[in-house]
Amino acid sequence: MRLIGVDVGGTFTDIVFHDTEGGLTYIHKVPTTLDNPARGVLDGIAALCDRFGIDRASIDHVYHGTTTATNAILEHDGAECGMITNEGYRDIIHIGRHQRPQHFSIQQEIPWQDRPLIKRRYRKTVPHRIVPPSGEVLVPLDEDAVRGAARELRDAGVTSIAVCFLFAFLDPTHEERAKALVLEEHPEAFVTTSSSVSPQFREFERFTTSAINAFVGPKVRDYVSSLEGELATAGLKADLHIMASNGGVATAAMVSERPVVTFLSGPAAGVLGGAWTGGLSGRTSLITFDVGGTSADIGIVSEGRFAEATPRDTWIAGFPLMVPMIDIHTIGAGGGSIAHRDKGGAFKVGPRSAGARPGPAAYGHGCTEPTVTDANVVLGRLDPENFLGGEMGLDVKASQAAMDGLAAQLGMDRLAAAEGVITIINANMANAIRSRTVQKGLDPRDFALVAFGGGGPLQAADVAAMLSIPEVIVPSHPGITSAMGLLTTDLQYDAIRTAFVFSNAMDHAQIEERFADMETTLLAQYAADGVDGARVTFKRTADVRYVGQGYELRIKVPNGAFDADAEAAVWAEFEARHEAEYGRSFPGSPIEIVNVRVTGIGETQKIRRQTSPTSGSLEAAMVATRPSVFRVGADLKTLDTAFYRRDALPLDQEVQGPAVILQQDSTTIVRPGDRFVADSAGNIIIKIGGLS
Repeated sequence: MRLIGVDVGGTFTDIVFHDTEGGLTYIHKVPTTLDNPARGVLDGIAALCDRFGIDRASIDHVYHGTTTATNAILEHDGAECGMITNEGYRDIIHIGRHQRPQHFSIQQEIPWQDRPLIKRRYRKTVPHRIVPPSGEVLVPLDEDAVRGAARELRDAGVTSIAVCFLFAFLDPTHEERAKALVLEEHPEAFVTTSSSVSPQFREFERFTTSAINAFVGPKVRDYVSSLEGELATAGLKADLHIMASNGGVATAAMVSERPVVTFLSGPAAGVLGGAWTGGLSGRTSLITFDVGGTSADIGIVSEGRFAEATPRDTWIAGFPLMVPMIDIHTIGAGGGSIAHRDKGGAFKVGPRSAGARPGPAAYGHGCTEPTVTDANVVLGRLDPENFLGGEMGLDVKASQAAMDGLAAQLGMDRLAAAEGVITIINANMANAIRSRTVQKGLDPRDFALVAFGGGGPLQAADVAAMLSIPEVIVPSHPGITSAMGLLTTDLQYDAIRTAFVFSNAMDHAQIEERFADMETTLLAQYAADGVDGARVTFKRTADVRYVGQGYELRIKVPNGAFDADAEAAVWAEFEARHEAEYGRSFPGSPIEIVNVRVTGIGETQKIRRQTSPTSGSLEAAMVATRPSVFRVGADLKTLDTAFYRRDALPLDQEVQGPAVILQQDSTTIVRPGDRFVADSAGNIIIKIGGLS
């Protein structure tokens, strides 16, 4: 099986090819074409195939991480949307929950009010009402009113419509009927139902999630459809799959209907790639540290399990989002982050970035502001003649000039300013990791830091030292680890049902019926996608809370029939998780299962292990010895630093820092006092001095 993974980042588009039978892996990077990302995808695949003599028609699957939906919502550049909802409830997505994003500020932006996804004049209401707990019809759906609303929206130029009814998670048939009526009146419309996107309680979040899906839907649908067509035109017969936020891939058809599942497409692939990399070296508790040109993404893998985002902290562009997502924290910190003095005179780095064009000053495209990359150039930590494997040169004088301007503003010399840039950006990254570890009851000292992206291996050792993390793992191809992650996952879909079942009135048969119904639904979806049911497995979970709490914890449900033993296991894990998350539990207090969930995993062909690296020697790997600047204690010191070619390093031989390790897609920094070893799994393991 021949696979290609493509991850589109803010600066570069990364492509990886893997042959599952021969074990061959090839990589390539091209600049991201921001005006049309699909062009960069096609150019990159074509260039990789031409360079390595790969027959395009022989490729079986293309796995793609896309930022199309993310960019559309972040830039507020989506479709003109309308909504059809119950009489009296057109303002749910405006009122929200009266929760202020900043509790104590009297001047703040409330996204769903300042930049609504659906203008109020395009929110139409119709007579209809069902009521809990069984979904009994109180007011029948007025079909003529639905048709009239659809015609009004069509005539107003609305191209995407969300159908959102109260309690539709109890019975979706009324929303589906309304959708059919809308399409009869407005066949060209992109129509979303809340019960298909997020069939669970909490109207504000469910309606907003549906509005987001409608807002980005036409753009994502058109992008995916265009990419499929252009891949075929370019001679590829491969099936296109898109990375989803839940850690699995979905078919192009599924993503075209529910693009809301792709908001963390690229970062989720990075977490998967980091976990796969760490597993090759026997590590299962990992902090993934993906640093690109514009941002840094932090993920947690604990004993081989991905941390999942909870409803209380799942947001995109300030809007609540209720879809399954890996818990990933993103900050504006990357190689292109611009260092500056703010209006108050403080020394800041990021979140503003130089992006792909013009990029850092060192790229020679006209940027005159100093970036993190420029700071590394000034400190002698990047080889200007061996950047991107020698495919791109760096303009040292431009970096120095940019840094001199900042240094003059701060009253520092050039080296102190450059080292300050590195220290600030590393502190920002360390704080982001603390928010996902220390603040959630996890000790970062129990984890290894997996550093990837173009900038991760440059910054990782300093960040690890700040957090007392004992070791850093650098993958064999750190710059394309997110693209590699695309090749490690399966076709994954999620289903959910709201339950509201209490521990003192548990109905095991009711819960089991809902689990079985969801599994049957998912099997039908996999059959439609051409996946044999024998290759599908299921994972059951439940959203659990103490009665009266506002939010839930996601708890694993044992396989097999849901009986008294399974119930007891759920309660026990919930109380242990509650103790870890909040510092205490309340044994004996009534508990409720709010939602039950099933995750279907359709097994696909994937990358297993790369070809084992060959062992070289330090003499063969040595490129040069050059001066580089590091902070040692309280002082900045210029030290003779060995520059090595990674592909020629000896295996399992410990080497002392300082050192700079060069390869095509990234550069790794080993500080004075640290040591590293290239292991037989293809990773570099950096041991942080005094911690390991």
